[in-house]
Amino acid sequence: MLLSLRTIAPLFILLTGVQAAFITDNCKLISDSESEKNALHLLEPLTNQTFTTEGKEQDYSYIFQVCGDAGGLKDAGLVQKEKKGEKLVRIGNYTKTRAIRGSDWVLLFYEGGENYDTHCSQEPRRAMIMISCSTSTKNEFTVVLEDNQKQQDCYYLFELDSSAVCPLIPSKLSAGSIFLIIVLCCLAVYLTGGFLYQRLVVGAKGVEQFPNYAFWSEIGNLSADGCDFVCRSRGNREEPPTYRGVGTDPLGEEPEARDDHLLPM
Repeated sequence: MLLSLRTIAPLFILLTGVQAAFITDNCKLISDSESEKNALHLLEPLTNQTFTTEGKEQDYSYIFQVCGDAGGLKDAGLVQKEKKGEKLVRIGNYTKTRAIRGSDWVLLFYEGGENYDTHCSQEPRRAMIMISCSTSTKNEFTVVLEDNQKQQDCYYLFELDSSAVCPLIPSKLSAGSIFLIIVLCCLAVYLTGGFLYQRLVVGAKGVEQFPNYAFWSEIGNLSADGCDFVCRSRGNREEPPTYRGVGTDPLGEEPEARDDHLLPM
């Protein structure tokens, strides 16, 4: 069901508005490539949701949104929130986004965050969110690594388990099987509806409750006659079987022969 919602959500957005845009279009890609746009559109079911997780040191938490203002901070896709001072630190902006798609995962980059104070050469913060396929857990968001103990290229790594990026499972039913299922369903509806109509509305009893009983009886009789004509060979059915010189009428019992006249008187 979750897989079907992932495919229906973008279509529903397009149908409910006049050329309505994807919410993921709020993300501004650094490299405006078609493959990255498709990767973002795959995350459409995750929009308008807020994901939170505790930091490694338990002194702060992280708030994440897909192409939305995390923690109410404009243009911030991921922020760090101190538990005591309620201070928000911008980790990455969704206006500077990159997206890489795999077979069952999407790696989302948010760049352009606030600069580090003293370490990492005071470069801007950035976040990487690995969104992996999972049908057993529902949108579990965790922090994996805070790599900020080096001179440059520091980053925050998060993981989000979701069914939104799971590949579609192709149907194993053939066209003939689908057609047969449709026919059987229609037949079941016809028989059930016809039976109820004949019994409750017409007031039929017995075999007359079968819908269109006279029609199907005639079809059955005609089919039987056709099968009998084609499959059984007994010669010309118009002429009864006879032997030459012998009548076909049943022989009556001959009267008892009387030979009284031959006896001597």
